[in-house]
Amino acid sequence: QVQLVESGGGLVQPGGSLRLSCAASGFTLDYYVIGWFRQAPGKEREGVSCISSSDGSTYYADSVKGRFTISRDNAKNTVYLQMNSLEPEDTAVYYCAAGRRITTVQAMCANSRLFFTSWGRGTQITVSS
Repeated sequence: QVQLVESGGGLVQPGGSLRLSCAASGFTLDYYVIGWFRQAPGKEREGVSCISSSDGSTYYADSVKGRFTISRDNAKNTVYLQMNSLEPEDTAVYYCAAGRRITTVQAMCANSRLFFTSWGRGTQITVSS
């Protein structure tokens, strides 16, 4: 059974840092793209960052470039999202998702409904003083 479990969310002050983890079970990360997506109240879900487990190629949304870093540990079947310099605008529920790599990481990250077939339940991140 394919399962993705996110952890590491919580409340953080502006300028702070958090690291999210996405642990996969029931499949190996090889040949998959793992993505982090977020949805704030009243807003559409957006792709934050994605990574190819096979070659490590990455994509970042413009809003998080230079602040967030995605990485993977294939031996642990886990993908991480290091988030620094957090802003109130980063407040959202963060989801990780997996999809077989079919096209570029950027294209997949921009079309989550089309390409990502397995989703975690999400973890809340609140950035507030």
